Amino acid sequence: MSEQALISELGRLVSEERNPRTMDIDLLPTIDVLRKINDEDKLVAHAVEKVMPEIAAAVDRTIAAFRQGGRLIYMGAGTSGRIGVLDASECPPTFSVPSTMVVGLIAGGYSALLKATEGAEDSQTKGAEALADIELTSRDVVVGIAASGRTPYVIGGLNYAKKVGATAVALSCNPQSAIAEIAEIAISPVVGPEALTGSTRMKSGTAEKLVLNMLTTASMIGIGKTYENLMVDLKASNKKLVARAARIVMQAAECTLEEAQTALAQTDNDVKLAILIVMTGMEPAAARSALDGSKGFLRQAIRDAKQASI
Repeated sequence: MSEQALISELGRLVSEERNPRTMDIDLLPTIDVLRKINDEDKLVAHAVEKVMPEIAAAVDRTIAAFRQGGRLIYMGAGTSGRIGVLDASECPPTFSVPSTMVVGLIAGGYSALLKATEGAEDSQTKGAEALADIELTSRDVVVGIAASGRTPYVIGGLNYAKKVGATAVALSCNPQSAIAEIAEIAISPVVGPEALTGSTRMKSGTAEKLVLNMLTTASMIGIGKTYENLMVDLKASNKKLVARAARIVMQAAECTLEEAQTALAQTDNDVKLAILIVMTGMEPAAARSALDGSKGFLRQAIRDAKQASI
């Protein structure tokens, strides 16, 4: 694409427009600059609220994918790619899932997380190759993330996803974007022009983070990774998380610290299993069998145990 054609294309994007509310931002004292930015940030949650049905559709597809051994795969460039990698990397410690279950791909590879490699986004072929390299299958869900909705790396990836038969989801901050036209599910929270023209790491990046939080959290809830609003599949991999694991057991089972620690010691810090033991008095082996029978849903395992004791 020629420079003139690219300039023309960018000129049609909402995310590239100048914001009339911040035209004087370079004249203001610091506190007023911050107020301007904060006022713009307040618009983001409302924009995300408007696309909840599309987010729900993506969550339902992701739950179905997880249940049949599929993966959730994020791909993007620059800020969008980094946000995807960030969300994916938080899933193993939060929900005790393998790192291969939620995958983040970024144009330019993982070195692009630390150092901008913006030119890496310009190849559709590299987007397709990134998915081929991880052996994408029809069981997977691919979420292409691009604030502009026109990133070639993401376009190539989504086209490849459709070719393979995977679910293709587009996340952009422009309506009727190029990636939205490709995808089966298009999530397009339109946050409007940025406080700093074209700096989509700001409102657009915040909107992307909110949507990805919803996608993974709701999907993990849907496969039994929580009890009430507690992270009962937490992986206790450091001192803080060991303490949090004990606190979660105490909150869920309404027990003492000593009871929580005893149960966790019996289960090698398996929070979900420890809660079931404390709440039902089951032996570890029987509790494990009960959890397996409820497909990992702790609430169902507790209910079944209480019914069996009647």
